[in-house]
Amino acid sequence: EGAYDGHLQGVATDGGAIYWPFTHVIVKTDLKGRVLASTAQPRHQGDCCVHDGLLYVAVNRGKFNQETGAVSEVWAYDTRDLALKNKWKVPELVHGAGGMTWHDGRFYVVGGLPKTHVRNYVYEYTPDFTFVKRHVLETGYTVLGIQTAAFEQGRFLFGCYHDKEFPVRTLVCPSDLGSFEVSSESTDVGVLTLDGSLFCARTRKAGPRSWGGFLVPAKMR
Repeated sequence: EGAYDGHLQGVATDGGAIYWPFTHVIVKTDLKGRVLASTAQPRHQGDCCVHDGLLYVAVNRGKFNQETGAVSEVWAYDTRDLALKNKWKVPELVHGAGGMTWHDGRFYVVGGLPKTHVRNYVYEYTPDFTFVKRHVLETGYTVLGIQTAAFEQGRFLFGCYHDKEFPVRTLVCPSDLGSFEVSSESTDVGVLTLDGSLFCARTRKAGPRSWGGFLVPAKMR
C-alpha cells in the first residue's frame, strides 16, 4: 500500500511482516502488503535485515561512491512499531553503507564504489558492530558497487545496479565468501524468502516524487 518519496532500497521479513525502506521512509506491512507502521527518517536509509526483534538498516548520511565524505552507520528499529533504538558507526565503509544482512552470528555490510574500482567489498561485523574482516570479491566493476545483501537458502545474494553497458547481475557467493557466481536475476532493490520460496523486490515510479514497491517470484533457483 502507498507511495513514498524515494525509491525502494531493500526488503526484509521476520516471517510475519515485511519491511520496506524507501530511502527516507521505512514501512512495515503484513504479508499481503497492508501497512502496519511507518517512520520517516533522514536519508539515505538503505537495504535492511531482521535479527532478534530489530530491523537493522544500512545508512549513509554523507557522500556515496566517492573516496571520502561518507558517513556510514547502521540504525536499528524495533520491529513492533519501528521506533529507533540504536545507531552504530561503520567507518570501514568509506564509500557509503547501502545494504546489509545477517548470517551465523555476524552482520555483513556492503555499499557504494567509485567508478575506478574493479573489486567489491563485504564488511563483516560482530553483533555489536566490532569490525572483523573485509572480504574482497574480484568482480570487476559493478554499477555503484553493491546495493543489497541477503543470505537466503544457504548462500549470499548481492544485488547490483545495471545500465546500458553493464547487464543485470546478482553476485551469488557461498557462506565463506571465497568465490562468486553471477546470476542474471535482478535483486538490486532486495530479495527475501517467504514460505520457502524466493522473491525479488521491485520498485516503480508512481509520480514525480512518488515510488511504490512490490515482490515478484525469483527466476533463480
